[in-house]
Amino acid sequence: MQALRRPAQRTAVALVVRTPSSATALRRRHFVSDVAPPARPWFVDSEPVNHREPPPHLLPKSHELPPDLPAPVKELFHTLSQSPFLELPTLEVKEPSLIPPGPPLPKTIPKGRRGRGRTYSGEGIQDDQGGIWNWVVTAQVKEGTENRGSIEAVVRLVRKTLLKMHPPVPLPRSAKRRGYYGWAMVDAGNLAVHILSQEARQKYFLNQSQW
Repeated sequence: MQALRRPAQRTAVALVVRTPSSATALRRRHFVSDVAPPARPWFVDSEPVNHREPPPHLLPKSHELPPDLPAPVKELFHTLSQSPFLELPTLEVKEPSLIPPGPPLPKTIPKGRRGRGRTYSGEGIQDDQGGIWNWVVTAQVKEGTENRGSIEAVVRLVRKTLLKMHPPVPLPRSAKRRGYYGWAMVDAGNLAVHILSQEARQKYFLNQSQW
């Protein structure tokens, strides 16, 4: 009988030792709850990082719109500024450049034996030399995408934006052409929108003084 009681007593003692008391469990919970979370995650460097300023040619260009810009042109400019096909620093809107007056017209050559018909043709029209548009929007597509449909996509975006305005801006019918060869223009009455490749922009729009 004593041999049978000893294993039972050992089992009871083991159960008593292994079972934690309620006071110990409360102390453990209290200790865990008192531990404050770290103020900085372990993967964040505690040393300050010196931020390098970008070079001047990579700084974003601030688009300052003219104060008298019409609302439809502002809305179109805002829409184009969100296009992923365009180089945003090249997006600009401005009034057309003034066309310098040319030389005066030559006199008419006399005709006939008596030399009649000599007239003075005048000096031409001197007023309104800014062209047929009031505003010009130019934008360049990203280099290497001009032959992959980027110009066509931006032209569709321009037409869609202008036609959805209230009232819609009248536009000519879309020309069914396969390619724009680096330059597309949308004639919107008083507004002209030029969508260009890098080559066309550098050749025709950056060196206008050499024309």
